[in-house]
Amino acid sequence: MMTKPASYDIFLDSLDSQAPFHNWPIALKALWYDAKGSWDDSHNIAQDMHDDLGSWIHAYLHRKEGDEFNAGYWYRRANKSFPENSLKEELKEIVEYVLFNPSLRV
Repeated sequence: MMTKPASYDIFLDSLDSQAPFHNWPIALKALWYDAKGSWDDSHNIAQDMHDDLGSWIHAYLHRKEGDEFNAGYWYRRANKSFPENSLKEELKEIVEYVLFNPSLRV
């Protein structure tokens, strides 16, 4: 059983697993599903997260699908500017936020 990964690279290594670890924070699970290629599973989790982090993940997912209008709405809900970095860089940014934010529960 793995607690939160110690780094983004270890998070990426976990993509070889069949599923995210059950004791991970819900946000990390959503990001895992996206990184694994399951946008729908990730979106299903994110849309049930009613906080800024959930809105940020939701925004990222809609940006990824090319729906900038909807993404913009969710970035505003997350109190974030529409990013100018790549999707890959944003995924890393969100994952690292989840990994290194002590206020997020495991």
